[in-house]
Amino acid sequence: MLEKLALVEERYEELNRLMADPEVATDHVRLKELAQEQAEIEQVVQTYRQYKTNEKELGETEAMLGEGGDEELEELAREEIERLTAKRDELYGKLRLMLLPRDPKDEKSVIMEVRAGAGGDEAGLFAADLYRMYTRYAENHGWSPEFLSSHVTGVGGFKEVIFSVEGRGAYSRLKYESGVHRVQRVPITEASGRIHTSTATVAVLPEMDEVEVEIDPSDLEIEVYRSSGPGGQHMQKNATAVRITHLPMNMVVTCESERSQFQNKERAMAILRARLYAIEEQKQLEERGETRRLQVGSGERSEKIRTYNFPQNRVTDHRIGLTSYRLETILDGDLDEFIEELATTEQAEKLRAVGME
Repeated sequence: MLEKLALVEERYEELNRLMADPEVATDHVRLKELAQEQAEIEQVVQTYRQYKTNEKELGETEAMLGEGGDEELEELAREEIERLTAKRDELYGKLRLMLLPRDPKDEKSVIMEVRAGAGGDEAGLFAADLYRMYTRYAENHGWSPEFLSSHVTGVGGFKEVIFSVEGRGAYSRLKYESGVHRVQRVPITEASGRIHTSTATVAVLPEMDEVEVEIDPSDLEIEVYRSSGPGGQHMQKNATAVRITHLPMNMVVTCESERSQFQNKERAMAILRARLYAIEEQKQLEERGETRRLQVGSGERSEKIRTYNFPQNRVTDHRIGLTSYRLETILDGDLDEFIEELATTEQAEKLRAVGME
């Protein structure tokens, strides 16, 4: 591992030299590429240099201890060796994680789809709760949640709600939310006070650019229609809502959140690209026989991942066995306790997979 780190540091220095070259400095495209590459490895290099400095200090302190002499100085040296050894182990652990292959999708924004599952109207209300939870979580992290489309129920819930979360690194955090979420509570429509179990399904899809997912225009059937709008007084006089059908997959995407037909088409195409990418990615994994080794962050829509139990004020993530008794604050967007633990678990599994533990 240390040999790899030495090569990364060499590349970092080479990038410094290249960026100082007058010919490169006038080539803005090349300069941007080099600066981006340097930024991607800068944290690794800084941590590696801290590690080397720490190792040098540790070696010098151990040499002092071996010289013998003043007992008080030797005691101070032993304390310093203990501190430096702990720091070395901490830095080494950080470097191991930094060298793990990164998922290029982690930096992307996402499109999230929440659908009511079993449980009738109560499942729709739970889907609305999850939508609110994720929008709050996004806002707390400085990202921008944007509503795209929905099918509402008569009691204020959603049969389906689709929205985007715009912000660098959104996928790296929210990808762990894909799967089946279960709620246990007394529905507002339940007169006898019995606890019901309902479900909602969450899909988290990385937003893909046009160059990353090519779509043949001849494969599309595009229709426009009048949006119902948020209320009667906002009825659209013009046909601004867009329905796109991908004929080969018989996949339908609609969007009517914007007052512009062009914007609705752009958003619908973004949803379509994300869905097609997810299907193709899953197909390639199956062809390679890679039925996901890592349970965390799978995106398996059929996997029951979390239970929200209202009578016990409890939320349990079944993938990692983590339980929290802060149901209200979690539904208000405080998800980091779960996401941090899920990310840590996935990193540990990746380390084991590549034999670095």
